[in-house]
Order: sequence, then structure tokens, then C-alpha cells
Amino acid sequence: MEHALSPTTLAELRRPRPYPAVSVLTPTHRREPDNAQDPVRLRNAVAEAKKQLEADPAVTRDRRADVSRQLDRALAEVDLAHTEDGLVIFAAPGEHQVWSLARSVPERVVLSDTFLTRNLVSAQAAERPFWVLSVSPHRVTLWSGGTDRVTEESTAGFPMTRPVENFDPERQMQIGDTPSAYRDERTRGFLREADIAMGKILREDPRPLYVTGEQAALSLLDEAGAVAATAVHVPHGGLAHGTRDAVWQAVHPVVEAEARRSADGVARELDTARGRRAFAAGVDEVWRSAREGRVRLLAVEENYQVTMRDDRGDHLVPAESGETGAREDIVDEIVEQCLETGAEVRFLPDGTLDDADGIAGVLRY
Repeated sequence: MEHALSPTTLAELRRPRPYPAVSVLTPTHRREPDNAQDPVRLRNAVAEAKKQLEADPAVTRDRRADVSRQLDRALAEVDLAHTEDGLVIFAAPGEHQVWSLARSVPERVVLSDTFLTRNLVSAQAAERPFWVLSVSPHRVTLWSGGTDRVTEESTAGFPMTRPVENFDPERQMQIGDTPSAYRDERTRGFLREADIAMGKILREDPRPLYVTGEQAALSLLDEAGAVAATAVHVPHGGLAHGTRDAVWQAVHPVVEAEARRSADGVARELDTARGRRAFAAGVDEVWRSAREGRVRLLAVEENYQVTMRDDRGDHLVPAESGETGAREDIVDEIVEQCLETGAEVRFLPDGTLDDADGIAGVLRY
């Protein structure tokens, strides 16, 4: 199952497909007893997708059989023992994907010529993804981080390694010490290569960067390259050879502290915007501002969800789940729309935006 949504992956998912491109969404649960319902709901959702394929006159027999096979293969790949809060299956002629999301999704089946990506985009934004670069004189590893885990990445040459130099007894006799790896020009060149590779990744997939290592390694990386200058330093050695649990334990408190500091900054920005009348609050007002491309900064409480329907195209009004025209993922729609118009999107702890009904924006004009 897929977890990490890079800009390149998102662009690939959004590319037009031969009809039908099927999107199947279903909420899932991490713990008992709620997760007991997940297998049934998932099978029912896939069955509903096949039913819609059968009833659609625009779908040829061969296409129907192909996409049905893809749905079956996707269903076989789902590991319900390791799901999070939402599951998305994409199936089209000749391909399928399964995505596990750390954010709930509405139960839905959509047939179109593109996959429905708004829920993936919103879940990615809510997860506050980040990079961790763990450095040492002979090994540099890259980790992708999210809400509750880090995962080692094998990309752009990472993990990088170089041979450990043999001990030189003659040098110790002549100089009287064991040479430090951090004074070696080859170490500087090695870390410079890691810096260049990390810079390329940040250009393609910008995220906050945390760099772990001994203080000497962090200082040398600062001198040898550019990425460490804007990164958060975590002076903790041994993680270039460490496990993902060890890396998570080292960076998690620092990530949480940065999140609190950033949330305080967002709150100050919202207060300033309110004072100069560049402020939108509530789902209807923010939705209209997002459609017009006016939102510069969107703030949403982490678990804020609401069901609305479009009232004649210019306002949203409350709706019940399952009601005709109901939009159960309107918050995810707003998040995706804001990201597409270049806005910054921040998810804040529940209760932070009580005076704005859970969602607010700083406007460009």
C-alpha cells in the first residue's frame, strides 16, 4: 500500500486515463472494535464499483473485464491489519494502486477519466511530511517522516556510503594522535555529495528538513554545503546506521516543538489578518475565497469535517450525509483548491479555531 505522495506521483495520478478510471474510497479504523467493520465495508465498496461498471453503457465489455480484474488485484493487496484512517483504491485499464491515508475519507465510488486525488492531497497536507537526513563520516541515510513514523528512503543515491579508511599506525607515531574523520578532506567531499543530492530532493519535493548527527558532523555539513543552513539540527549520533524507531524517537520531540512554534505563528498571522480585514472564517466564506484564488494561508483544525451542499452555486449550506448533492469531503476540496492556487495550508490542533468554526484563511486581497 502506498503512503507518500510526492509532486511527481500526484502529477502522474492526475493524468487523464482511458475511461473508466475508478476511484474507490472507504473509511478504515486502526483499532478494535471499530476495525471489525472494515473488511465488509471494503468488499461492499468494490462490489459497488463493479456494479457501476456493469451499468455504464460507455464501458466496453473488454474494459469492464480489465478494470474489474484490477479492482480484484487491488483488493488482494489491502492489508487491513496495517490500515490507518482511510483507504483509496485507484483502478483503470492496465493499472491499479492502493493508498492508505492518515485521514478519514467519505465512502464513495467515482467513475471518470481521472482519479479522485483531493483526499490524498488533503491527507498529505495534514500529515505535515518532513525529511530527516542522518549523517556520519561514512554513511548518510534519508528518512521520510509523517504523523507517527519515519521510513527510510532509497532514492537519489541514498543511503550513501564510503569505505572506512584503515588505521594508520605510522601517522599516530609521527603525530601522536588518531586522525579525526571530520578533519579529513574526503569526509568533506562525501558530505558535499550528500548535500547536493538532498538539495535536488528538496527542489522536487519541498518539506521541512531535520539533520541528525554528532555535532562535528553537523558543523562539517554546514561548512561543506547549503541544505543544513535552513534545516533544524538534531545533535544525535549513530542514526545513520540506526533503525527507524531510533530515528523517530530522536526527532519526534523536535518535530512536535517545531509544530507548536509554527502553530503559534499561524495564530498571529490570523489575528493580524483579522485586523486589516484580510480574513475569512467558516467553511462557506473560506470556500468562496478559495474558488476565487484569494486565500494565501489556509488554517484548518486537524479533525474538522463537515457535510455541505452547494446552494445555487454561490453559497454552501449544511447537509446530511447521503443527501442529494451533499459534499462530505468539502474540507478536502478546499484544501486541494488552496494548494493549487499556491496557498500555504496548515492543520492546527482541535479547538484552536473555535472562533472561526474550525477553518479560516488569510486573504491575498
